[in-house]
Amino acid sequence: MSQINKLKILNDPIYGFITIPNPLLYDLIQHPYFQRLRRISQMGLSYLVYPGAHHTRFHHALGCMHMMQKAIEVLKFKEVQISKEEENALLIAILLHDIGHGPFSHAMEHSIVEDVNHEAISLLFMNRLNVEFEGQLSLAIQVFKGEYHRKFMLQLISSQLDMDRMDYLKRDSFYTGVAEGNINSDRLIQMLNVVDDVLVMEEKAIYSIEKFLMARRLMYWQAYLHKTSLVAELILTKILKRAKELTLNGTELPSSKALLFFMKNKIELEDFTDSVLDQFAQLDDYDIVSALKSWQTDEDFILSSLSKMIINRDLLKIKLSSEKFPKEMIHELTQKFSSTTGISNEDAEYFIFKGKIKNQAYSKDAEPIHILKKDKTIEDVVEASDQLNLKALSKPVTKYYICYPKQLLEN
Repeated sequence: MSQINKLKILNDPIYGFITIPNPLLYDLIQHPYFQRLRRISQMGLSYLVYPGAHHTRFHHALGCMHMMQKAIEVLKFKEVQISKEEENALLIAILLHDIGHGPFSHAMEHSIVEDVNHEAISLLFMNRLNVEFEGQLSLAIQVFKGEYHRKFMLQLISSQLDMDRMDYLKRDSFYTGVAEGNINSDRLIQMLNVVDDVLVMEEKAIYSIEKFLMARRLMYWQAYLHKTSLVAELILTKILKRAKELTLNGTELPSSKALLFFMKNKIELEDFTDSVLDQFAQLDDYDIVSALKSWQTDEDFILSSLSKMIINRDLLKIKLSSEKFPKEMIHELTQKFSSTTGISNEDAEYFIFKGKIKNQAYSKDAEPIHILKKDKTIEDVVEASDQLNLKALSKPVTKYYICYPKQLLEN
């Protein structure tokens, strides 16, 4: 295959044309590990709330690569020295930063794989690809792990103002139609600079940064932590837990080979051998959705009832509050549900449960967003801003939720 064919141009509804800058990136995108991201939705079950939210992690990863290309261009223009190898490492690291996501990632991380986060799996995929590509990903992996001496390179991939957030806020806002999430990524990128190998933003970007942090906060409440998406994800976690429980007790549930493997085995991070990673690479949204369709008719009351809820979008009732819900409330609802359905109190916990969610647009504990002032001093954005709302945005907001079947309201 001639090199010329690998310098492709893709059309993106948000940025227009995205270019694949070199044959190595093209080959990584073509790899089955990366192509599987086309079958994994970026926002999980949010399409139950926002019907347009069907964009994929594949789409997002390409958007991040495009943002990174622009950021590198701006920094080079400002005479930040970035070698060809470093440039390549940045593009590879941002392209592959989410490659370890499974289907409906957060529900998976809490049920089928035992507390293995997607960052750890991303690294496993990257190491595996590095072997296949004969060491060409070594520098990208070093940067991704934060082991490279130039700190700003990791900050471009993972910080409170990174290329990942710039793309997902803009993209998720576009596909959900939640206009409050739309940010001016072009302006933010134009304001980037590097001082002593640390990423900084020029002072005149301050209002754009405030808007970015505000957009992030609003997207969390309106989209990512929207109560309907939240209850759907919680139900899916319960379904996968139940399916795993039944499978380990000898029930044969209809499911794909890859899904069955993870339901039959207790998989922790140290169990991720090459063959386990290959099984994981076979998993995508299609495995989960087709399993849910089959499980709707299963004889297990819990599994079939919960699966029907997701497939027909007839979910549990969820209530949010800034106060904790009393234990007695759960007890009362459980008793009521047990007596009407005849299931045990223990099984009723699949339908009646409580918990909490937290939203913090800007964290004071993480690496701050550095503002480069006109007098060349550097300040945390919260101090540099004359907006009191930035101080408010750095306070974590906790909300409590309780979920229970709708029919309990009627009785």
